Amino acid sequence: MTRVRTIAAAALLLAATSAPAFAQAPMSAQEQANLKIVSDWWREVLQAGHTELAEKYMAEDYLQHNPNINTGRAAFVQVFSRRAAREIQPTLNPAPVIQFAKGPYVVFVWEREAKEPNDESKTYKYNFFDIVRVENGKVAEHWDSVFRNPAPAGGAAPAPVIPGVGPQPVKPMNTEAEQANEDIANTEFKDILQYGHVELAEKVMAAGYIQHNPNVPGGRDGFVEFFRRIRQPEPIRATWKDEPELILTSGNLVLYMMRRFSADPANPNGVYKWNWFDMVRVDGGMVQEHWDMAMKTPPPASVARPTGFREYR
Repeated sequence: MTRVRTIAAAALLLAATSAPAFAQAPMSAQEQANLKIVSDWWREVLQAGHTELAEKYMAEDYLQHNPNINTGRAAFVQVFSRRAAREIQPTLNPAPVIQFAKGPYVVFVWEREAKEPNDESKTYKYNFFDIVRVENGKVAEHWDSVFRNPAPAGGAAPAPVIPGVGPQPVKPMNTEAEQANEDIANTEFKDILQYGHVELAEKVMAAGYIQHNPNVPGGRDGFVEFFRRIRQPEPIRATWKDEPELILTSGNLVLYMMRRFSADPANPNGVYKWNWFDMVRVDGGMVQEHWDMAMKTPPPASVARPTGFREYR
């Protein structure tokens, strides 16, 4: 199945599901305000298509990290004005399965369906992520789990996308309990997955570990068996081999945003940046559940960060 590659499709084609309850940290008044701003923007502008309201919600110098859309509010409006406006609904519909605000960031996690690659009469579920940064009461920056579109068959290569170049993301402060949860999650993502020490799974992962990656078996034993075949242990260091671009911890949820670089399928000599997302739920001192953006069709191959590639201002 062709991956839906724009946040418009993310807003319009998600399967409607009810959000489960998670023990997220109580949000501050500012975080609640940020969540409301982003929810209203998403509902009125993205889902209902009322781009005339973009100025109300978005900073003029809005930073866009979707690799198919030029940065800036004007470019956003140009793309999303192509569809006729619809009636504004009172709630997000479809709704994210998980949503929270932490510091200036708002997170939406969506559940979607795709057709099985080998049997299109069947479907499976996967997740899609959006992170929005709010500044001075406006939507200032956006990241999502999208890949670059290839050039149309038989058509000319599209013009290169102008990416958003903003400040390096800053991890908000955690409470003591949140930091303890993050430390447990880091053992899975750094020591087990990056340094290959699957023997540590018993210390930090619940036996009934719930897995939402459609390619990895459920349960701790299934996780260990899967990664034992593809990870070789190395001496564990204090530093990450592949450092997250941003970690957001809200109560028992820990989200990782990783940076990736891939060859641009629309421009043979180009390389573009995109983001990979993972999130876990930690309860009782153990990682209980995992979500990521994996589908049964593989993501684009990663390449080295090009020398001189400008990520931040």
